[in-house]
Amino acid sequence: MTAASRGTEVHIGRLFARACAAEWTRLWTVRATWWFLAAAAVTMMGIGAIAGFEAASDPDPPQGAPAWSAAGIPALPGQFALLALVLIAVTSDYATGGIVPSLQWTPRRAVLFLARVTVAVATVTVVGTLLALAAAVTAFTAASPLLSLPVDEGVDVLATVAFVFAAGSAFAAGLGFLLRNTAGALVTVFLVMLVLPLMLPNFGYEWMSALADLLPGSGAAFLLIGEVPGMTRTSSMVTMLCWAAGALLLGRLRLSRDDANR
Repeated sequence: MTAASRGTEVHIGRLFARACAAEWTRLWTVRATWWFLAAAAVTMMGIGAIAGFEAASDPDPPQGAPAWSAAGIPALPGQFALLALVLIAVTSDYATGGIVPSLQWTPRRAVLFLARVTVAVATVTVVGTLLALAAAVTAFTAASPLLSLPVDEGVDVLATVAFVFAAGSAFAAGLGFLLRNTAGALVTVFLVMLVLPLMLPNFGYEWMSALADLLPGSGAAFLLIGEVPGMTRTSSMVTMLCWAAGALLLGRLRLSRDDANR
């Protein structure tokens, strides 16, 4: 490796670090970020509390049952607030025209794309996993001493939740770069993550059920609650990864080839 190439690598790495720092500051100084986080926290911890109180009031209460189901189940509705956060983080620049100064500050579009995706996805993954843990602890506390929190099962559940949030937020980020429109991206995410996976199997056609299995929302539902017929853990993970990778690829291509202010 030549000295010139090493210098180029250092320059790109420093530029990426600065872009990530700018994206981090931008994300946490917007009021909408805190509203979406509050919505996700209330939803997930509220469902955890309800699950705990229901277990405690059961005429035949469970003894020693793991409380980790209160981590996966609340993550299913709670993810929508965090996915909306990612979409806002990506598309707000296009709505306000801020994408132009953003690219003037970071003219290498690949660096801006990677920094924005990295910060948004990492933030949502960490926050979503912590909220899932908080929901399980809330259920455990509300039903104490009926429920338990085995560590080995908790690691598996939280790793699954982290994967779902990471893949879902990557899909949302790519979609935001592709559509550049907050409303359109929100509707699309809502359709493929919730509405279509629920509706298509109800029509009674086998091909519609097969189509529903190919949607990322079906993969997320199987991984979090395990009640999607015909799906496996592997197929669910592959489905979500394919949608995330496809959206990121298309979003990156549009950012690199189209005018940023269109």
